[in-house]
Amino acid sequence: MVTARVLPPSEDVLAVADQRVTLTGVSWSLYAQLDAARGDKAVPRLSYLEGTLELMSPSPHHERTKSRIGRLVEAYLLHHDITFEAVGSWTLQREDQEAGAEPDECYLIGEDRSGDRPHLAIEVNWTSGGLNKLAIYARLGVGEVWIWQRGVITVHCLVDGAYQPRETSEVLPDIDLPRLVRHLDADSASDAIKAYRDELASASSR
Repeated sequence: MVTARVLPPSEDVLAVADQRVTLTGVSWSLYAQLDAARGDKAVPRLSYLEGTLELMSPSPHHERTKSRIGRLVEAYLLHHDITFEAVGSWTLQREDQEAGAEPDECYLIGEDRSGDRPHLAIEVNWTSGGLNKLAIYARLGVGEVWIWQRGVITVHCLVDGAYQPRETSEVLPDIDLPRLVRHLDADSASDAIKAYRDELASASSR
């Protein structure tokens, strides 16, 4: 039997919270049917783990944060002439692992971009609660996940089937994430990108 639970938003983000509904007792076939029925619509985003399905409609603040992180990462990659492919909210699924997710942003990085999983997935935790995304990504075999929460990006690298926290990225070992995060509160995305590019150029000229 499928049961539903609506997760209330945290008090500190009540006015701008992501909206989540969690269904339990959901078969893989039903999850696949709901995914197919959604078609090309960006919302709700679906996450699935062992019979539990989360439907999430992100807030504008969530979308702004994830987009700015993505644009700044791309500015870094372009500045350092690193080959990449941005694949957005790529739907990742493994029926044999009963897991599925859609990252906020994800990337194939480097010359080998032929794999069926991104090298880097980025998640924004704007509202607390919901499924354990790291548990899902571990089953999906995503090598590195960045999680933004309350103004900090933490790095998690997959080692022997489980994520371990890292001080620096393994995919982009030279990126200064605190520097990147400082630009997220700019007045506009264009201001953030311009300021970050200037800072990268200044650092490279030293």
